[in-house]
Amino acid sequence: MKIAKKVLGLLVYNLLAKHFPVSFSPIKIGQKKFRAFCGKMILAKCGKNVNIEKGAVFSSKVQLGDNSGIGINSHIGGTTYIGNDVMMGPECIIYTWNHKFDDVTTTMRGQGFQEEKPVYIGDDVWIGGRVIILPGVHIGSHAIIGAGSVVTKSIPDWAIAAGNPARVKKYRNNTENIKMEKITTGGGGSP
Repeated sequence: MKIAKKVLGLLVYNLLAKHFPVSFSPIKIGQKKFRAFCGKMILAKCGKNVNIEKGAVFSSKVQLGDNSGIGINSHIGGTTYIGNDVMMGPECIIYTWNHKFDDVTTTMRGQGFQEEKPVYIGDDVWIGGRVIILPGVHIGSHAIIGAGSVVTKSIPDWAIAAGNPARVKKYRNNTENIKMEKITTGGGGSP
C-alpha cells in the first residue's frame, strides 16, 4: 500500500502539481495545498504547512519539517533531512552521492557511485537561491547560506556562510561573533 501511495503521489505531482503556478502567484488554484498533499504521499516525512514550489524535483527519501519549503526548480536527491522553518530560494541543488573516480584504469562513467552521504539541514535555516550543497554536509540551526554558494563542508549553528566554497563570514548571535573575533585577531579586542 505504501509503495502504491508513493507511485500515485509521484504520478499526480509530476503530471499536474509540479507545473501549477508558484505559491505567491496572483493566480490562486490551491497550488500550495495540492503540492503539499502530493508531498505527504511521496516524502519519507512531510511536516505541516510545507511549501513545495513549482518545478521542484525531490527524492522520496527527503524528510521535510514543519513550515519548511523546497524552492522553485530546486533538485534534492537522496536522503536529505530538512528541519522546521527552513526557507529555500529557487534553483537549489542538494547532492547526497557522487561518482567514483579512484580507479584510473576504468572510465569514471564505468565506476558507478560512491556510498550515499545524507545531508542534514537544521531548524530555522535560510538557503539563498542557486545554492549547491554537497554530500554529507550538515547545516546547523539558525544558519544563513548566501545565494550562489557551494557548500562543501558543514556549517555550524548561527553561522552566515557564503562563497565558493562557502565559508563562515560571521555569526548571527553575539557570543559566536566575539569568539570569531578572538580567533581572527589573536586575542580579545581590536586588531
